[in-house]
Amino acid sequence: MTRATAGHELPEGAPGGEERGPYRAAMAATALLALVATGGLASAKTTAPTRHLLALGSQASAVPPATTTTALTTTTTKVNVKPKVKPRPRPTTTTTAPPIPSVASVTPKPGAIGVTTGSRIRILLSRPARPGAPLPLLVPPVTGEWSVNGAALTFTPSSGYVPWSTVHVDIPAALARRRHWSFNVGPPPILRVQQLLAELHYLPLRFVPTTGVAGLASAPAAAALVPSVSQIGTFSWRYPNVPSSLSSLWSTGQDNIVTIGAIMHFEDRVNLATDGMIEPQVWKALTTAVAKRAVDPVPYDYLMVSEALPEELVVWQNGRDVYKSFANTGVPGATTATGTWPVYSRFSSTTMQGTDPDGYHYDVTGVPWVAYFNGGDAVHGYWRYSYGYPQSNGCVELPVENAQVVWGMDPVGTLVTVTS
Repeated sequence: MTRATAGHELPEGAPGGEERGPYRAAMAATALLALVATGGLASAKTTAPTRHLLALGSQASAVPPATTTTALTTTTTKVNVKPKVKPRPRPTTTTTAPPIPSVASVTPKPGAIGVTTGSRIRILLSRPARPGAPLPLLVPPVTGEWSVNGAALTFTPSSGYVPWSTVHVDIPAALARRRHWSFNVGPPPILRVQQLLAELHYLPLRFVPTTGVAGLASAPAAAALVPSVSQIGTFSWRYPNVPSSLSSLWSTGQDNIVTIGAIMHFEDRVNLATDGMIEPQVWKALTTAVAKRAVDPVPYDYLMVSEALPEELVVWQNGRDVYKSFANTGVPGATTATGTWPVYSRFSSTTMQGTDPDGYHYDVTGVPWVAYFNGGDAVHGYWRYSYGYPQSNGCVELPVENAQVVWGMDPVGTLVTVTS
């Protein structure tokens, strides 16, 4: 049962009169707690002489406010969330690093022997080298220049490889699929040997370079600059009145008896075996002599023997005939061979043994002033009653006194030409 008061009903048992104040306060607190618990909004309206409490969400009817209203609101915080951005695809590229090529062929071939000192090295790749790729390495280092033409690489030495050396070629992995090979260098070119012998006056010719390399007249010596590769230049005869029998023997850049005789003479001067061969020790001595300007201290001599009667020997020295002597050559059956040979051994006195064409065996000691030039044939002194016609067993005999003079002008390497 309820009681009506000022148009509103009170719950049964609610106090009345003075007791309502505390009761209403309790009711208001309960409503406020309900608001907080339910998350609703509360509004308080005050009019005189009575006060009402309206709780939204309760079962009591809402009465719009008439005068002053105080609102309780909740505070909300906005959180800005960036929208997800779809990543852009990476741009595709149409260029890639070219593959490393392989080696198709090389020259000189691996293990090659006797490669000339001025030979070029050629490498052919399967495709052009990558830009900026390192060039091959040579061990020991060799001065020169690499050129690249597409897939072909060429090395041109400027001063040549060291004669009789082994050159190692190493291709970097960044240039081509790694490869290593080597080849063996041969002796220096005969043309270069001739040039140096001419500079040292061991040849009856002079060499004049046209490439700006100084000769022995000014420093530095040619061999010190270009020890292996031949220079461009010209040869000319050092002396006038060169006998045709001598000039006809010379050939530039080719092996010939004039060059062999000069090598033998040089070998004898530096105390090496006189075989006329350019070998490592000979080459080293030759280039050392050029660097020191050690010119041949003796004149250039050439012996000419004529079998025309009366037979004679002529010594040509530095451009003129300086000595003549009657001579005896070999008898029939033991004739003196015609041709040109260098003196290879000499004795001031020696023993000669042999058999004459008639079968007589001889053994003669103390034969003086002997210079061997062709096997057992020699220019030497011998005791005869006359000279100028064939009497020997193949040698060229001279009067003993004359032989002594000639022996002073026919050192090892001196050419002896016998003509019929």
